[in-house]
Amino acid sequence: MANQALMANAIRALAMDAVQTANSGHPGAPMGMADMAVALWGEHLQFNPSNPHWANRDRFILSNGHASMLQYAVLHLAGYDLPIEQLKHFRQLHSKTPGHPEVDVTPGVETTTGPLGQGIANAVGFALAEKLLASEFNRSGHDIVDHHTYVFLGDGCMMEGISHEACAIAGAWRLGKLIAMYDDNGISIDGQVKPWFIDNTAERFKAYGWHVIGPIEGNDANEVSKAIAEAKTHGASANQPTLIVCKTQIGKGSPNRANTAKAHGEPLGAEEIKLTREALGWPYPAFEVPAEAYADWDAKDRGAKEEAAWNERFAAYSAAHPELAADFTRRMKGDLPANFNQVAFDTVVSADTKAETVASRKASQIALEFFTAALPEMLGGSADLTGSNLTNTKSTPALRFDANGDVVMTAPVEQPDQGAEDEPCPDSTTSGAEPAHGQIGRHINYGVREFGMAAIMNGVALHGGYIPYGGTFLTFSDYSRNAIRMAALMKRRIIHVFTHDSIGLGEDGPTHQSIEHAASLRLIPNLDVWRPGDTAETAVAWAVALQTQGRPSALLLSRQNLAYSAKKDLADISKGAYVLSEPADVGLKKKAQAVLIATGSEVQHAVAAQKLLAEQKIAVRVVSMPSTTVFDRQSTAYKKAVLPAGLPRIAVEMGVTGGWWKYGCAAVVGIDTFGESAPAGALFKHFGFTPDNVADTVRAVLAK
Repeated sequence: MANQALMANAIRALAMDAVQTANSGHPGAPMGMADMAVALWGEHLQFNPSNPHWANRDRFILSNGHASMLQYAVLHLAGYDLPIEQLKHFRQLHSKTPGHPEVDVTPGVETTTGPLGQGIANAVGFALAEKLLASEFNRSGHDIVDHHTYVFLGDGCMMEGISHEACAIAGAWRLGKLIAMYDDNGISIDGQVKPWFIDNTAERFKAYGWHVIGPIEGNDANEVSKAIAEAKTHGASANQPTLIVCKTQIGKGSPNRANTAKAHGEPLGAEEIKLTREALGWPYPAFEVPAEAYADWDAKDRGAKEEAAWNERFAAYSAAHPELAADFTRRMKGDLPANFNQVAFDTVVSADTKAETVASRKASQIALEFFTAALPEMLGGSADLTGSNLTNTKSTPALRFDANGDVVMTAPVEQPDQGAEDEPCPDSTTSGAEPAHGQIGRHINYGVREFGMAAIMNGVALHGGYIPYGGTFLTFSDYSRNAIRMAALMKRRIIHVFTHDSIGLGEDGPTHQSIEHAASLRLIPNLDVWRPGDTAETAVAWAVALQTQGRPSALLLSRQNLAYSAKKDLADISKGAYVLSEPADVGLKKKAQAVLIATGSEVQHAVAAQKLLAEQKIAVRVVSMPSTTVFDRQSTAYKKAVLPAGLPRIAVEMGVTGGWWKYGCAAVVGIDTFGESAPAGALFKHFGFTPDNVADTVRAVLAK
């Protein structure tokens, strides 16, 4: 039998040694949760240290990411490729042990955590992906998708509002294989939490529809293990997620720091570490772990056997269902179907051929009809704005669960009666549609939970098997911003559909009208931001977003109709900016004197202004720039070809002007104030978004 006390103390020793060596970090939580880790990793978790990406592994998420040394210690001890030298370099430049866990940096880390509450929300996404993949791919006698999602979380995660959003919907979705283990130590940075955190957490989660176990003694590995076993049994029978409330001592083992805020976020100090070693009966020097502890922790043989057994099951599944097996393998790799390029080509050409005048949100739905039909991995949704965001299609019935909590197969497509705040729904392409036989619901009603939706989508993408996308109004991107930032940091393919992108939404007024949001999103590194100006640009934006595995994308779409602009060449749209119209295209045979740069709904104003100027023999080139972020990555030669040196540049966008000066603009037709409540047409005139004002601005620049 394993020596559980020895295993737990190995975590405690490594945690306090690494934090002390770095002179930075959080030793208390790892020391307090060590017994929880022994119970989970030692007796329940399904994993293979030699293959951290095995498809059917259990997923472990450390939501209270400041406790990262707990995870690093366990990964090292269990046999992952994380040598002791990496623990000695905790929080140092280019080490595999950063201050908070980072996916793709440390083998065995499933998601990047640190901003509290988002880890538990990611875990909901992981568990949802597992449940949906099981419904799609498992067949009688072949349960190839069958694993749990475990998450450790603390008081800070519970206090963050996102945990309410995500855990409430996890209960509605009946995620029986989601098991959350709450480190209830009652301490945060400011001390005892009682003066500001009086929630009855157990009753709160029961109200969400969760199964709740405890409080239990979280520093007793046997008791924790029994609770996990109960959670697994109950989840399988009742399809309920489980919360295990584990009462622990932060900094357990430290004679003077245990149960104090001092243990939370600073090294224990050399003298206290010496006393702690004595109290724990740990006679070994810093970073030394006895062979018997390594032997008890070593999971390489166990993991290899578990994966080998699954490989045998998958081979049998492949023989019985070869097409399903091939599709499962493709999707878990993140590869697109072999015919994707043809689908994308057909989508863009169709948009160009039809040349429809529609809102870009409608253009998005038109493109989605093509892509969701061809890509079964696309998993859409909206934060209670389906009728306005238009994220639903014929191929994406609403995700629903039956009375037993199982996924409803072949649910009918549901068409919302109206858009936001009694806004009439645009004509939907989904009317009367029926999904394919045996299909899961692929459109999620997230409710009014923008932040939760964004973080859950991150978890879905991290799990693999799906490409998540979700919609809300652009102004509400502020609610979900930190999860968008985390997606960019983690380099994951998530697509945000942000409609009602400007003052063009009209009467709802300045609370809903986006002004700074496009510019703000463009500041996030590794996030592609698209603001397409018509149906073809929207289709290209979707195609590029789907092809781009290494970064998330945000599509900024209009409420109002946009005129189609004829294209000479569709290929350059994917470069983020291209020459839409030259002086010769409006009958003026002379070289351009200026360049108009426009995005989204303002492209039509730039084109109209170009015609007005041509009547006065003023030659202007019009550049459509649907994505500044993509354009900025192009070659210098291409950028110079689109924006020639020596020509004054005038940008036109219904948003703050600040981001445009980097393109050497002589003027920007923008808006640096909040909007007003009025019909869109009145607002465009009031704020100067008219062809006449754009033309006047060009003339003023040329007159200087």
